[in-house]
Amino acid sequence: MAQIALRNLFDSGIIWADPSLRIMVLWITLLGALAAAREDRHIRIDLLSHIFKGRGLAYLQAATDLFSAAVCSLIAWHGGRFVWFEWQDGTKLFNGIPAWAGEIIIPIGFGVLTLRFLLNLPLRFRNGEWQ
Repeated sequence: MAQIALRNLFDSGIIWADPSLRIMVLWITLLGALAAAREDRHIRIDLLSHIFKGRGLAYLQAATDLFSAAVCSLIAWHGGRFVWFEWQDGTKLFNGIPAWAGEIIIPIGFGVLTLRFLLNLPLRFRNGEWQ
């Protein structure tokens, strides 16, 4: 609120507020996605899950996990490249803090999401039956 008031009323602002807010939103979002994926409660596009039951639903969920793992691995790879380029360029966020330090959550978070989706595959099969 202080940033908005300073910008609108005094044509100034807190220099570090916007970049730090962006980085905090990035971290909170990816940490929340990790927590949601851990509990298998992440956002899904549920177009076909109400049609399939039992084994068909399990295969659909496995296919969805594989697709999600592929997308997350792509984002992790390119996120890692992005962080590497930021490190090489020496880009700073504010007060001398390197930009890569705030952005490192991108490849790490999506890498862990990739592993989570891949680890979900064998967990869907328990006691000889698809769950």
